[in-house]
Amino acid sequence: MMAAVPPAWNIFKQIFAEHWDGFKHVHPRYNTHYYDSLVDKMLRCGEPEQIGSIEYRCLHCGQGKHLVAMSCKSSLCLRCAKVYVDNWVSQVSQMLHEGIIYRHIVLTMPALLRPTFYQQSKALLSPFMRCGVRCLDDVLSRVSGKSLKGGYIVVIQTHGRNGQYNPHLHVIATSGGWDAAAQQWRHLDYVPYSLLRKKWQWHLLTMLRQTVKTPQMRRLVETCYTRYRAGFVTNVQKGDVPARYQSLATYLAKYVVSPPISLRRIDRYDGHQVTYHYRSHKSEQVEWETVAVYTFIGRMIQHVFPKGFQRIRYYGVQATKTFATIKHMIHAALAKVRGLVKGAIKIIAPMTYRQRYQQSTGRDPLRCPHCQREMGVWRIWHPSYGVIHDELEAIRRGKYASQAPRAAPTGGAGRTLWPAAGGISLSLPGVR
Repeated sequence: MMAAVPPAWNIFKQIFAEHWDGFKHVHPRYNTHYYDSLVDKMLRCGEPEQIGSIEYRCLHCGQGKHLVAMSCKSSLCLRCAKVYVDNWVSQVSQMLHEGIIYRHIVLTMPALLRPTFYQQSKALLSPFMRCGVRCLDDVLSRVSGKSLKGGYIVVIQTHGRNGQYNPHLHVIATSGGWDAAAQQWRHLDYVPYSLLRKKWQWHLLTMLRQTVKTPQMRRLVETCYTRYRAGFVTNVQKGDVPARYQSLATYLAKYVVSPPISLRRIDRYDGHQVTYHYRSHKSEQVEWETVAVYTFIGRMIQHVFPKGFQRIRYYGVQATKTFATIKHMIHAALAKVRGLVKGAIKIIAPMTYRQRYQQSTGRDPLRCPHCQREMGVWRIWHPSYGVIHDELEAIRRGKYASQAPRAAPTGGAGRTLWPAAGGISLSLPGVR
C-alpha cells in the first residue's frame, strides 16, 4: 500500500503513486518486494513524519527552528540524486593519480544486442564491465608493444537520452599504463580509433558467446560481425580531459551518475500520458516525446540495477585494494623522468547538507534567523527506531547540570542553563 499523494509532491512521484500498482501487474517482472520498497521509499522521501527527521533549534535564544527530512536513498528518487552525484564526485576525485592524464572513453553496443542485455541483465552486466577493461588493456598493450595495465573507473549506464534501454560503459581511463616488467609508467598520446572499435567488438562478442551459450546467441554474434565490419561505436575524448586544473570527476558527473530523467524535463502529465523532452544525439536538437504512462514508468524502472549491484567499479591501477601501493610506485617512476604534472587533479571534499542548501538557496539553514547564531541538533526521530536523540530529555536528566550550576530563572517560565566556561548559554522558554 502506497502513501497518499500530498499536494506539494512533484509530477514524477505523482505518476508512480497513481499507476505503480497497475504497472507491476501488467509487468510481473517488477512485481517484487525489492521494487516495491524502492518505490515506497521514493514516495515517502521528503516527508519527515514518514521517513524520519532531524530537528535543529537555536540553543541560544530558543526561537530558531529547522526541520530536515532524512534521505530515502532509493535509486529511483530524483530528490536524492543530487546527493549521490556530489558524493560520487568526491569519491572519484580522490581516486585519481596525480601526474597521470585521464581520458573519457565510451563503449557502446548496437541496438540488436540490447534486448539480450535487458532480458539477462543479472548474468551479463558484470561481465560487460570486465570485458571493457580487458579491451582497453589489450589496446594499450598493442599500441605500446609492451604488456601494460591501465587504470579504469568504469561506470555502467543503461539509459539513453530518451530513457530507452541502452547499456553502455563510461570509462575514466589512464592515457597509458603500468609496465610491471620495467617498473615504468608508459604514457600514450593517442588511442587508434579504428583499432579500439574492432577490439571492442571482438571482446564484447566473445564475452556474449562464452556467457550465453545458446544457438540464438551464436547466430546473433555472427550477424554482428557481418553487419558491423568496422567494429562497434566507441567515443574517445581528444586531448587532456578535462583541461588541466579542472576536475575530471565534476566534468563526468552529469554523464555517468545522473538519473534517466530530471524533473525539469517532464513537461506535461494528464493522468494517462507523459510528455518530456531530451536532446537527441542524432540531431543535437531538443525533441519531445509523448508516451503512455506505463511506458514512461517502464523506461524509468528498467534502469534500476539488481540489489547489491555495484555500478561503479575500479580496475587496474585504480583498484581500491592496491591503489595506495601503486600510487607510490607511479609517483616514484614519474619523478625519475620528471613526468609529474602538478595540479592536474583537484580533490573535492564531499558536500554536507548545509553546504548544498546554501548553494541552492543562498541561505544558511542552521543559522538562527532571530539571533544569527548557529543552531544545534535538538531531536532525531526515525520511523523504525523511534526517538534516537532528544536534547530536551538530556537536559531534564541533568546533562548540563554537572558542567555548571544553573542560573536563577530570568523572568517568565523560561530558565537559563550555563555550561562550563567558554561554552554556550541555553535559554529554553517554557521548560520547567
